[in-house]
Amino acid sequence: MSLQERVTEVLPSVLSDLKSLIAIPSVSSQPEHDDDVLAAAEAVAHLLREVGCPDVQFLEAGGKPAVYGHFPAPEGQPTVLLYAHYDVQPIGDADAWTTPAFTASERDGRLYARGSADDKAGIGLHLAALRAFDGKPPVGVKVFIEGEEEIGSPSMKDLLDKFPTELAADVFVIADSMNWTVGQPALTTTLRGLIDAVVTVSTLESGVHSGQWGGLAPDALTALCRVLATLHDEKGNVAIEGLASDPEPAIDYEDDAQLRAEAGILDGVEWIGEGKASARMWTKPACSVLAIDATPVKDASNTLIPSARAKVSVRLAPGDDPVTAEKALRAHLEKNTPWGAKIDIKSERGGAGSRTSLDDERARSAVAAIRDAFGTEPVEMGIGGSIPIVGEFAGRNDGALVLVTAVVDPTSRMHGIDESLDLGDFAKAALAETLLLQNLSVAP
Repeated sequence: MSLQERVTEVLPSVLSDLKSLIAIPSVSSQPEHDDDVLAAAEAVAHLLREVGCPDVQFLEAGGKPAVYGHFPAPEGQPTVLLYAHYDVQPIGDADAWTTPAFTASERDGRLYARGSADDKAGIGLHLAALRAFDGKPPVGVKVFIEGEEEIGSPSMKDLLDKFPTELAADVFVIADSMNWTVGQPALTTTLRGLIDAVVTVSTLESGVHSGQWGGLAPDALTALCRVLATLHDEKGNVAIEGLASDPEPAIDYEDDAQLRAEAGILDGVEWIGEGKASARMWTKPACSVLAIDATPVKDASNTLIPSARAKVSVRLAPGDDPVTAEKALRAHLEKNTPWGAKIDIKSERGGAGSRTSLDDERARSAVAAIRDAFGTEPVEMGIGGSIPIVGEFAGRNDGALVLVTAVVDPTSRMHGIDESLDLGDFAKAALAETLLLQNLSVAP
């Protein structure tokens, strides 16, 4: 039986197990789901044991457990580490979902649910490849499924420090990126870095009457808004002095209407920034205000707000240094705080971007596997998101190749309402990973 036939044979069981895994609401950012996170880890470990993995364990370093499985390499063969994550984002407004967020529903060739794409589909890919080889892959395989990716992987560095042998490999496959379009595969070769900060602006010891003091005493929310407004220039370019930009990509998005549809941008709303769209999303910095804490509208009174805070997130060019960038952000915010207001800046997560060269025989094996599975050459592209573990794996494993693969597409709405997975692309991606493991094996 060919590998393609084997993958086709195991896909129904993989899809069934993926749906069961999706049903566990493993939201790592919400303490009320801590038990669900642990249940998801147990479920992943069970799936690895079922496929015949001889060494399954939990790796912990003060955070949520990562699931680790090891299929020792046959003599003379390389070892490949397969990565994904089992934690998911919150669902937002439950009533806005067409079908319940944690009940996987098939519609028009897509699977809808939270985690269907990001990144329980990645777990499904690894499971399909292992089942296609009946638990006896032709190369050594380590499976590493973490539970903190959606909260910035806070214990990842400690995990890498504590388990250097377990998390070492010759090739790493990070199944957590995006294809160019449905049916058009991609390999991600650049990823942006990330820094986050919580910014608090204070102007008063306590709230005071807006009629008595308005026009003389500044309220903190207005002061905060003025600070945040300086993060971009009039055209929407990031205005933080000291941030780097990488060269513009060779490729760009040609269909603006399609791009607008994929983003869900409202009619009449303009894009921000200048240059190629691909550059603005992949190789230039981006800055977003993710949240603001202040008095809710329903609780508002005629009172000047004494303190307000916001969470600011900056995506960094792949080659930028997050330490230098954090200092640049801090200096910008302090410089642009108006009226002598007091500002407090607390840095949160941070991580470097990465670049991957495909000028490597092992990378060419990956390109061939994807081409054979999808029937077309993969696009070499960047992603505006951040996966700091890519750089960590590369930096800690001299000579290793880190491949960032995908199963989702631009319409998958990762992190959004009605997240979904194209089942046709899922099947092709499962075949591609299976072929890759075969291609990486060394002839005796």
